[in-house]
Amino acid sequence: MNYENILATSENGIATITINRPTKLNALNKATIEELHTAFDTLDKDHSVRVIILTGSGDKAFVAGADISEFANFSVSEGAELAAKGQSSLFDFVENLKTPVIAAVNGFALGGGLELAMACHFRIASDNAKMGLPEVSLGVIPGYGGTQRLPQLVGKGKAMELIMTAGMLTAEEAKASGLVNHVVPQSELVELATTLAQKIMKNSPVAIGMAIEAINANFKDGIDGYAVEIKNFGDAFGTEDFKEGTGAFLEKRKPVFIGK
Repeated sequence: MNYENILATSENGIATITINRPTKLNALNKATIEELHTAFDTLDKDHSVRVIILTGSGDKAFVAGADISEFANFSVSEGAELAAKGQSSLFDFVENLKTPVIAAVNGFALGGGLELAMACHFRIASDNAKMGLPEVSLGVIPGYGGTQRLPQLVGKGKAMELIMTAGMLTAEEAKASGLVNHVVPQSELVELATTLAQKIMKNSPVAIGMAIEAINANFKDGIDGYAVEIKNFGDAFGTEDFKEGTGAFLEKRKPVFIGK
């Protein structure tokens, strides 16, 4: 499929989505959010795709934020609709994908860009990356899940400080706070993302999807994460991957998972 604002490729089970608006530092506008939803939805339904890597074009920015020109004159109701639609169609959607998504943060990840990275299942960063939620400096607050996901990842106090000061973390500070898992030189970022994806691909896709659902359940109001874990653990026993995985272990061979 051809896109105007993103690039999507797939090779050897690893798909890469690149936000491709370099003249705008890959800022998110409505069209880009819609294209990202379509790309993630399409790849998640493609059983040949085992891992998705999300990154930005160029060497300056993953996503430098939302496209402020699109909503500078919005009313109260329009602002609320913007946040609700964005969360539903992209940010919550990515978080709940069964296919693992790695954010490869190459440069600035600010505002909606950091919110998008946080919606991914985990994050790695180049050593020149800087991350923050500067929305209060514009008289608004994070609207794509930032006030919820940042405290989950770095703790309430640190999130309060970052949001209230509109400050930025360096890549190493982000790693120290638990916001990203690894920091490497920018030239090694794609290589690391690919290495991690290949490690993930050795394991059962259906089990990974069940694990994602169970982990996410812990952070959702009104849902007992332990109950979801118990159900998904039991359901795993009925999969072909379980039979393959246990059989391979007992037969002392490498498993060949099919994701069923």
